[in-house]
Amino acid sequence: MERVALRGGRVVDPSQDVDDLYDIFIMGGRIASIKPSEEKAPVGEGWLEYDCKGLVVAPGFVDLHTHLREPGEEYKETIRTGTLAAATGGFTTILCMANTTPPNDCEALTRLIKKKAAEEGTVKVHPVGAVTRGLLGRELTDMAELKEAGCVAVSDDGRAVMNTSVMRRALEYAKGLELTLISHCEDLHLKEDGVMNEGFEATRLGLKGIPAQAESIMIAREIELCELTCSRVHIAHVSTRRGVQLIRDAKRRGVNITAEVTPHHLLLTDTQVGYDTDFKMNPPLRSREDVEALREALKDGTIDCIATDHAPHSSIEKDVEFDMAKDGVVGLETAFGVLMRLVHQGVFTLKELVGFLSTQPAGVMGLKCGSLSVGSPADIVVIDTEREWTVEPEAFRSLGRNTPFKGWTLKGKVVKTLVDGRVVHEEE
Repeated sequence: MERVALRGGRVVDPSQDVDDLYDIFIMGGRIASIKPSEEKAPVGEGWLEYDCKGLVVAPGFVDLHTHLREPGEEYKETIRTGTLAAATGGFTTILCMANTTPPNDCEALTRLIKKKAAEEGTVKVHPVGAVTRGLLGRELTDMAELKEAGCVAVSDDGRAVMNTSVMRRALEYAKGLELTLISHCEDLHLKEDGVMNEGFEATRLGLKGIPAQAESIMIAREIELCELTCSRVHIAHVSTRRGVQLIRDAKRRGVNITAEVTPHHLLLTDTQVGYDTDFKMNPPLRSREDVEALREALKDGTIDCIATDHAPHSSIEKDVEFDMAKDGVVGLETAFGVLMRLVHQGVFTLKELVGFLSTQPAGVMGLKCGSLSVGSPADIVVIDTEREWTVEPEAFRSLGRNTPFKGWTLKGKVVKTLVDGRVVHEEE
């Protein structure tokens, strides 16, 4: 492997509480040493040097919630295009959800995804196996087989496991295997055929609403089951103030629970929906009060990390009536840029944001990444915090174009991404 030196960058690494100017030296795909920039440590022949003066160097981002669509829906996304999009957005490790066609509920599917990722992927891909066969919520998968094949977690994301007894057994099974169960918290009976957040905006638009309690009721159930089984669960895409309150109270009591929030739930509200299907996602965009609660929850550690919930769809599913459109937005390529708005507004510091996107998600899943410490994999993102750019879906590496941030002018862009010391994305 190449020997690489990143010179003079502002190294921001929450895992080591580092925020200063350093040179990073990479050998054999790992961090070999980090030295203060003023020392100007020389390198011999054969080193590839990058001038990072004026740029931020940070651990590569880790996304715990990505939909790659392969196998089965390659017209929406493939492992190749999804990982290219990840690298463009600074993500060096991603977890891909099980709701493919067919679902990843057996060893053969997991091994296929791993094989395709090794052959065609640009970043590191960890499969998430299904909790129940066919994602039907009835019969548990062979989680031991899934883990042996390479799954790092299990989830029926996209559809809640409604049967409480099945979820209890799933948590007990996952606990014995030391697998994290990622829960999609949504009471399907309470949601019914709702398509956006229940409230004034839904009434104004004449659209069927989804009450916030459809989420919080299921979060409360998962907390109760965690206490009953002494297991752990990770709550996907929290979107409500009440959900935050329940998680905060559970953590204070010592319940082994973690949670994530998406960029779109931190930046957008239901007032922006209109009839634009690029603003239709699950869970739906909520109220301003919910957004403020989510931001506060990230700051105080109630919510552990940010995940994109990258969910590409084609125009076939999106260019239809709002009621009929598929839920979901793409997010890998826009996540950092849109979240930098919150840094520029003083909501979060840059160091906090890097932690939410790298160190903390890695810690939630026990992954050996999210750090620039000596000996760690050289999974690195280089950022220009002053670079302005406009979100143009036509330029995405992802096959998905369904973004609510179309046309936004953002300040802060990933300019270089390295995986195991190899450059996998570079801006001109």
